[in-house]
Amino acid sequence: MILLSPIKIGRVELKNRVVMPAMHLGYCRDGFVSEQLVEFYRVRARGGVGLIMVGGCAIDKYGHGNMIRIDDDRYIPGLTELVKGVHSEGGKIAAQLFQPGRYSYSFLSGTQPVAPSPVPSKLTGQMPRALTVDEIQEIVEAFAQGAARAKAAGFDAVEAIGSAGYLISQFLSPVTNQRDDEYGGDFERRMRFGLEVARSIRAAVGPDYPVLFRVGGNDFMPGGNTNREMAMFCKRLEEAGVDAFNVTGGWHETRVPQITMAAPRGAFVYLARGIREAVNVPVIACNRINDPELAEEILASGLADLVGMARAMIADPDLVTKTATGQSGAIRKCIGCNQGCLDAVFTMKPVSCLVNARAGRELEKEPQPAQPVKQVLVVGGGPGGMEAARVAARRGHRVTLWEKGPRLGGQLNLAAVPPGREEFGTVVEYYNHELARLGVQIELGKEADEDNIKSFGADAVVMATGAAPIEPPIAGVGQDHVVQAWDVLAGKASTGKKVVIIGGGAVGCETALYLARKGTLNAEALHFLALNNAENWDTLKELATRGVKDVTVVEMQRAAGADIGVSSRWVILQEMRRFGVKTITGATAREINEGGVVLDVQGQEKVLEADTVVLAVGSRSLSDLCEKIKEQLPEVYMVGDAVAPRKALDAIYQGYLAGSVL
Repeated sequence: MILLSPIKIGRVELKNRVVMPAMHLGYCRDGFVSEQLVEFYRVRARGGVGLIMVGGCAIDKYGHGNMIRIDDDRYIPGLTELVKGVHSEGGKIAAQLFQPGRYSYSFLSGTQPVAPSPVPSKLTGQMPRALTVDEIQEIVEAFAQGAARAKAAGFDAVEAIGSAGYLISQFLSPVTNQRDDEYGGDFERRMRFGLEVARSIRAAVGPDYPVLFRVGGNDFMPGGNTNREMAMFCKRLEEAGVDAFNVTGGWHETRVPQITMAAPRGAFVYLARGIREAVNVPVIACNRINDPELAEEILASGLADLVGMARAMIADPDLVTKTATGQSGAIRKCIGCNQGCLDAVFTMKPVSCLVNARAGRELEKEPQPAQPVKQVLVVGGGPGGMEAARVAARRGHRVTLWEKGPRLGGQLNLAAVPPGREEFGTVVEYYNHELARLGVQIELGKEADEDNIKSFGADAVVMATGAAPIEPPIAGVGQDHVVQAWDVLAGKASTGKKVVIIGGGAVGCETALYLARKGTLNAEALHFLALNNAENWDTLKELATRGVKDVTVVEMQRAAGADIGVSSRWVILQEMRRFGVKTITGATAREINEGGVVLDVQGQEKVLEADTVVLAVGSRSLSDLCEKIKEQLPEVYMVGDAVAPRKALDAIYQGYLAGSVL
């Protein structure tokens, strides 16, 4: 495989072409490297990744409090320990040098953000102060000093972040750079800051030390830079001494989804191709590459020289080793859900992972071989039950799993139905593979009760019986044209043309999208018609976004999607608007009749016509059997929704804990 072949960046040889780009993890306190951070990256190095980027490493006071700092010599000892940890496992490691510009938060840095010009940020809601020329030179020097400290700490390379809308991007873009001096105006002057940063880093580390640049292949900002301008910038950076380019997508403020599962796998590889065609040094393609087969195809097609797999390495630190040893089916693939990573970052929490319960917990003792070996019964094949079965079987227990439905997965199967959410099905594929490999006895269509659980004779029982949808106390709720969202997504209930969905949480919103896209052009048809100029673009766009159903979501709260993670919520709400879903918030359903739904909207009565009313008002735990069994058997564990309705992230972690201790 090309993916597993060596390559050089500058004079440093990497053992393969897999790069783990820098990610904010939130594992540091006051900027100092922690044991948690060292162990996290040491495990990834042991898993075989060719180059690990860490960071961002703040070069000045504008970095965030729980990120790595590199703006003072006092941080070098900790950075050195991080390097030693990665080197001890045969890995290579680079430090990403970070300056956020107007993306800084004053409540974290204690001072007003700075930028090329005083243009407020939609991301932070704060107004930055324009930098003076002297201050610009101080920041250029801070990049150089950060690079020198990275080299002194033993890092194999450094990378400057010139992407995502951070300071270098802000100088380069006419959207945020409105200066009329030597650092603003035409494109040549807007490039000046980034080029000075590159030259200052090169001067600080010497001619033979690898210097990389992280760039956005397209700002995806109205009036911003496109791939054409970025290719020109990269060509100039190469002349300034840059040895490789790490190409990602647009700014944090863009309305183009970048790394949620709504973005197709490898959707932004074309940006790396555009840069690669302009430069003569290695180029790394990034964003939504979670599969070694896709990575190999990218390299074999000549679209890039290396692939960046950041969250894929959080999900499975052994991805490279499993690929090299023919165990691709055992890879836990990142699904782009963002529940444990990006949502955590934006809420100032440490990063974890839905599919990998040990992510961020590498310092904790691994589950040990079973002593004694037990007969374990797991009741329920949802995410929590599957993880409990996997961990228990991996420890050596004899495990049987009962699932009352026709397949494993539980609510993950429903979550995977709405367009753009299909990656949830990848989790089920992984568990099907692993449970079979580990010899778990799976019985589908098996309904559990007190008698058959007791007669089974298990030494330990894990109750993962899940939840059921709530039927709200609304007059008329029992009529034939009233159905549950879960039944709609499962294909058990049909809907008419006019659909009212009561409940605007995650399930309601995703069901609305599923229904609203009925009858729209699919990707293949759109591609065919566009290439053959069959219709103009406006017509094609309408055909691709206007289906055959009239869908309205009714939500009691002031905003829909309140229980959706912050990094995904805006994408789903944007899609709902795009596909014509109407939303009524601050509304309570009072009655359902044959003609529709009677609402109370802030004290005013409103009647919505509806052929079908869909209920999406939440779920309740199916815990009655669990409570009975707990009283009759000595070792019983409850996990997932059986305890209380929760996200898959929490259910899988609970399953991991149960499987570890029984």
